[in-house]
Amino acid sequence: VQLQASGGGLVQSGGSLRLSCAASAASGRIVRIDELGWYRQAPGKQRELVARISSGGITNYADSVKGRFSVSRDNAKFTVFLQMNSLKPEDTAVHYCNADRFNWVDFAGNIHADGRAWGQGTLVTVSS
Repeated sequence: VQLQASGGGLVQSGGSLRLSCAASAASGRIVRIDELGWYRQAPGKQRELVARISSGGITNYADSVKGRFSVSRDNAKFTVFLQMNSLKPEDTAVHYCNADRFNWVDFAGNIHADGRAWGQGTLVTVSS
């Protein structure tokens, strides 16, 4: 399973950005993804959870983004979104999308179960 993220960029403090991440299977098709989410890694810091959402719509946010960010997903298209409002300079980081516990079917009809996949990362820069 591959994850393709987009939507990062440069924005002024207080501005907004919307990230998108689409999952696909190069050798077949995805049939289920339990959790989709976003993590971020700032220079010199460890990767941290930003937000995640289950297939049933249950969400979880880092305390630092509660009330400002909103995560959503399109289950039919295996896509996850992150709406980021009231951005702050401390939100500057490379943002990675993530898929946990998914099934996909290859072109021969075999079902595969995998644990975790990561996107390539998209840079969000917030200027003060």
